[in-house]
Amino acid sequence: MNVQVSSSFKKMTGKAVFAIILFIITYIILLSLAIGMTVLCVMGGIAFIAAKPMAITIGLGVGLASLGFFILVFLFKFLFKQHKVDRSHLVEISELEEPKLFSFIKEVVNEVQTDFPKRVYLSGDVNACVFYDSNFWSMIFPIRKNLQIGLGLVNTISEQEFKAILAHEFGHFSQRSMKVGSYVYNVNQVIFNMLYDNESFDSMIQKWANISGYFSIFVSIAVKIIQGIQWVLKKMYAFINIRYMALSREMEFHADEIAANVAGYLPLKESLLRMDLADHSYNAVLGYYDAKIPDNIKSENIYKEQGFVMNFLAAQNNLSFKNNLPIVSELDLSKYNKSKLTFKNQWASHPTIEERIRALELTNIHKTEVEKPAILLFENEEKIQEEITEKMFSTVTYAENTTSLDFEKFKADYSQTFNKNSFPTEYNSYYDNKNPIEFDVNNIVDFNVSETMDMLFCKEKIDTVYDFIAFENDKNLLINIANKEYDIKSFDYDGQKYKSTEAQNLIPKIETEQNSIRERIKEHDLKIYKFFYNEALKKGNATILKEKYINFFKQDSEYDNKVALYNNISEVTGFISVVTPFEQIRENLKVLLPLELKLKMEIKRLLKDETLRNEISQQTIGNFENYLSKEWEYFNGEEYCNDNLQILFSATNDYNYLSSRKYFITKLDLLNYQIGQLEK
Repeated sequence: MNVQVSSSFKKMTGKAVFAIILFIITYIILLSLAIGMTVLCVMGGIAFIAAKPMAITIGLGVGLASLGFFILVFLFKFLFKQHKVDRSHLVEISELEEPKLFSFIKEVVNEVQTDFPKRVYLSGDVNACVFYDSNFWSMIFPIRKNLQIGLGLVNTISEQEFKAILAHEFGHFSQRSMKVGSYVYNVNQVIFNMLYDNESFDSMIQKWANISGYFSIFVSIAVKIIQGIQWVLKKMYAFINIRYMALSREMEFHADEIAANVAGYLPLKESLLRMDLADHSYNAVLGYYDAKIPDNIKSENIYKEQGFVMNFLAAQNNLSFKNNLPIVSELDLSKYNKSKLTFKNQWASHPTIEERIRALELTNIHKTEVEKPAILLFENEEKIQEEITEKMFSTVTYAENTTSLDFEKFKADYSQTFNKNSFPTEYNSYYDNKNPIEFDVNNIVDFNVSETMDMLFCKEKIDTVYDFIAFENDKNLLINIANKEYDIKSFDYDGQKYKSTEAQNLIPKIETEQNSIRERIKEHDLKIYKFFYNEALKKGNATILKEKYINFFKQDSEYDNKVALYNNISEVTGFISVVTPFEQIRENLKVLLPLELKLKMEIKRLLKDETLRNEISQQTIGNFENYLSKEWEYFNGEEYCNDNLQILFSATNDYNYLSSRKYFITKLDLLNYQIGQLEK
């Protein structure tokens, strides 16, 4: 197989190589200046001491000599820095343990014409990747790559899809032209480590400064010089990185083409489209068991549960199935994306899924597919799934001995919980991402409405809601572009090209259109109310429905205030995560006091709220009661009271969760009651 690289790939490779050469030249200049400075500092230090040997001159002389030494160490330290991948969450497997899987990998390796991985690891997540430990010397002496296979991925794909994914990963290393990309990646890692991974270096110079006041003077000077060097190197790093990102995107297209040649384009396309659903299902199961920690319940096999959730959600969204796997279409991915704004993100390391699929379809390569589930490549799939599950849950701290949830009980409980926390399907997703817009319930006199249920929640009305959401998202993006938070030169809006400097001019236009749509949605929400009011009137429930609307609009207003309080506390306490002078810390905590008074008052209300009676866990009640029990001190002398801060943060986060939970329950109660008024 010999997949030719595109002209765009060659162009991006040239730019990346040029950027690296420019960096090397800049680095050599900085290094030469540093060596010269070090020589002068050492000579100056010796001269200081020789002129008049005494404690002060010895201190100043040694301090001056260390000035140059530290600058030189900073510029050389990256030579010995190793980029190591954390393997604590991985399980290494061998050919003896998994002969079918290794035979399968060898087949892909041979077709792609690359080397077999040095080691093969299993992880728990929805991913597959090739990685290696690297340092400066790995650019000179080749090292073999390792393969990481996520069970959350293998559990949700077919064997042919797995073949395509592995071919893609190995494709990055298969041909000589691709080795340039891996070389650029290595250089990028080295530069990143040199600039941003400085903990041990900072600790070293801090210890030296603490030895003597004379030393600390020169350490301060060295730090200022190093900061200047870092400023230059960071500019160079950005220059290299943006070119590396462009090359990385081209590498993805090239690796996809290799995968298509090995397995056909369709398996990779289908797995790409299903990936978000597989990942969402995996995280949904993890979230489910997070809520079970206080009950000391864990999973026996999270992957069986992931498969159930994936198929359950697919059925909820009316997806079709192929070989017992959901088929996600491009339309399913973009069904509610009504954005008119597009721009090329030059800092993205991967093309979008849509871009990759378009390129894959152009290959039009078809292969005979093996439709068996990929998980069957393991000798005993359930055993390995249970082992990885056990490893994942071993990191969780439980109060008592745990029990594993039976799979059938999980299915029943998850389905019940999902349905309990979902809006009725009759609304056709109208309320999934919007709330009823407030209107004056008490001043409605005309309850005539001609629309039927199908007309009220037809596709056109759903699209109007998502048009409004798209305008909001586009407006926020344009604000970011206008504020130069995105480094782009131009963008497209509604099919027309604009310069980034024109972003501000578009915002008023979008706001006008958005306000117009909002009024239309508000009018439609009023029609919905009238329709259900008439239905409730037939059952004698019109007054109850009216009260539920009044209550919801009240909760809507109160919830905005609760969110504002939470955001204010988060903003005011933000200084805790950064270095702040002691006096400023004390002043900041004074600003927190009135916010805490409001928070405590709101928490007391939540504890008495009947809506939340079955929602507040004993752990949350304990967190609240502990926080309310006294006035907590968060800073004492010259250090934070971390335990007390944790009490504050736990109470604040629980408050935010329960506030949003109450809002959701109120909305769900209203929408369920409305549907209940329809004639059965």
